[in-house]
Amino acid sequence: MDSQIIEVLNVTRETAWLPWAVQYFFLIGLSYGSFMLTLPYFVFGRAQYEKLGRLALLGALACGLTAPVALLADLHGPGRFLNFYLHFQPQSWMSWGSFFIPVYLVGLLLYAWLALRGDFAVQGQGGDSLLTRLYRLAGRGGVAPRMAISAAALLTLVGAVLVALYTGMEVMVVHARPLWNTAFLPLQFAATAFAGAIGLALLFNRFVGDHDTQLEIGLNRLLVLALAVVLTLGGGWLFVSLSGVSPSHSAAFSQVAGMPQWQLTAVWAVLATILPMALAIWRPASSGLITGLIAVHSAWMMRWTIFIGGQSIPKTGAGLYDYHLPLGGDGLLGIVGTLGLWIALLVLMVDYLPWAGQAFASRNKKETNALATSAIAQH
Repeated sequence: MDSQIIEVLNVTRETAWLPWAVQYFFLIGLSYGSFMLTLPYFVFGRAQYEKLGRLALLGALACGLTAPVALLADLHGPGRFLNFYLHFQPQSWMSWGSFFIPVYLVGLLLYAWLALRGDFAVQGQGGDSLLTRLYRLAGRGGVAPRMAISAAALLTLVGAVLVALYTGMEVMVVHARPLWNTAFLPLQFAATAFAGAIGLALLFNRFVGDHDTQLEIGLNRLLVLALAVVLTLGGGWLFVSLSGVSPSHSAAFSQVAGMPQWQLTAVWAVLATILPMALAIWRPASSGLITGLIAVHSAWMMRWTIFIGGQSIPKTGAGLYDYHLPLGGDGLLGIVGTLGLWIALLVLMVDYLPWAGQAFASRNKKETNALATSAIAQH
């Protein structure tokens, strides 16, 4: 029998999940993570968490309203999103997501309105400007009953859980990529989203709030717990991969273990988890800026590594595909544009939403006194 040489050709494919997808998964995760941080004050009435609840509500709204824009950009047009409703596919997690996202966003907007309705009413007192009339309209009815806020929070919570579930499952179900096909992925998405939301609250406490030291200490302690969960999930994935219990996990590990790029990524992931934990334990009252930045960065980089890095691994063949970040709308410009939209929404909310309430009254009083003292000195 003559020997034969069989040549297998591997086709290089374009990246299917673009940086827009990274932005969407990152922002929607920060949004539902921030929403969770609002519950102790607005739902359970714990007065000591008022500043956290109000700052976290800003984060939930800014991220939640920016995320769908990134999703539509990744789909290259609203028409494709409309097709999810015209041609529902019950076997597709992405198709289910088209229903889960509106549930979460509608619930979040209703929850935010009810939570701030009393503040809207206060802002609408006196004056007859257009803005005052709008505040008066939004605050009609005054402070919302606790039962109404709790009902809206429950609706939002259901939407948040469904969004967290579908964003993890729609990646996990891809059996052709062992790195994605793991039950650890949805859990890690949720854990890093919550850690990122805590990091965002730490940054807001510095730059939007009044840099409350006690709030910084509390958030740093909570961040330690969240990062411990992230580290535990990563360790669990590594143990299952090395033990041989799951062939798909072992295959995923063997695909990346010998690659210098992925070895560097693994070192980065461990350091980005351990370093903020150490800082938060060592200096909880003064490390919020650094720990917050690292936590937000880690949440974004985890998704970049999973989506963009995961697509660089060929389904068949050896080595890695090269990926170069484009400068246009599907690359760097899209990332910067999403950030710009997020900043614009945040600035508008800080300026026009009555988000601060009485929580920052001491700060406002100090600023007023400082201005008065300055005016007296000038005269």
